[in-house]
Amino acid sequence: MEIISRPHATAFVPWAAERPEVLVLSADLTSSCEADDFRQAYPDRFFSLGMAEQNMMGFAAGLAREGFYPYVHTFAVFICRRPFDQVAMSIAYPNLPVRLIGFLPGITTPGGVTHQAVDDIGLMRLLPNMTVLDCGDATDVQSVYDVAQAVDGPVYVRMLRREAPRLFDASEPLRLNHARVLRSGTDVAVLSSGICTEEAMRATQALADRGVSLTHVHVSTLKPFTDPQILQAVESSRYGVITMENHSVLGGLGTAVAERMAEAGIGRRLIRLGLQDRYAHGASLPYLMRQYGLDAIALVQAVEDLLDVRLNLSGQDLSAVRLETTRTADKTEDL
Repeated sequence: MEIISRPHATAFVPWAAERPEVLVLSADLTSSCEADDFRQAYPDRFFSLGMAEQNMMGFAAGLAREGFYPYVHTFAVFICRRPFDQVAMSIAYPNLPVRLIGFLPGITTPGGVTHQAVDDIGLMRLLPNMTVLDCGDATDVQSVYDVAQAVDGPVYVRMLRREAPRLFDASEPLRLNHARVLRSGTDVAVLSSGICTEEAMRATQALADRGVSLTHVHVSTLKPFTDPQILQAVESSRYGVITMENHSVLGGLGTAVAERMAEAGIGRRLIRLGLQDRYAHGASLPYLMRQYGLDAIALVQAVEDLLDVRLNLSGQDLSAVRLETTRTADKTEDL
């Protein structure tokens, strides 16, 4: 599997080259949010606002009213918690084209509860006019800018940094409100988002080898959440649905899927993998994903629960799985 170093930094700077209306705002986390290359390339389009996130949101709103497209760079927690009122009243309420780029989503940081945005999707989904995107690999990162820029209103992006795997073919960019169907089956539907998709992919082939017929869908748009492929995947599952997310099970992907299922009157069992109404502590990402049931073996156990079988797969079995760049199922059918 290809690993891309600093995917945001290497993609965003050339993307912004012919867009002088695109500005970057930073809250004293410039290099930590891979905005240092942009600052060096376009110093007159870069603003450092210091550790004053509430003020930064108002500043971004003012720039947007003047015809600019501010891309606010900071950690996800410092977008969705501390300045939530300013995001709601200064940006979302007037429907301004501010792009909120949130780094270290969920448990992707060892910094503990002060730095782990485990509630950000739920908070941002609450806001009228807000679009919510969650990047799952380097291809999502490198193509999210076109999607965000085309939205007539505010956008919140859960961004990956430093090193990211390329799970999806670079020629198949992220699309708004359009999930990636990675596998089609009839027993169980797995809907994953963010970094949990890589973990799900580690399990799906092994599960298929054990005779489990799976649909696996990678969801990158959490709001709007009207992609018909979601309900199609749910309806195709005989035994039930599993969601996997790097977020609390309250307010995120699991909640969005449950809402769609209830509204459509679909009676399937739903298992939500994610943080179970709790905070995480600080540790390495592999440890946290294992500790809180966000990894591949947790998916296997959820499938066993739905099917009421034992598949005799261990974490060691799944750790040996090597992922290749994946092409979406619908693209394969087109060919």
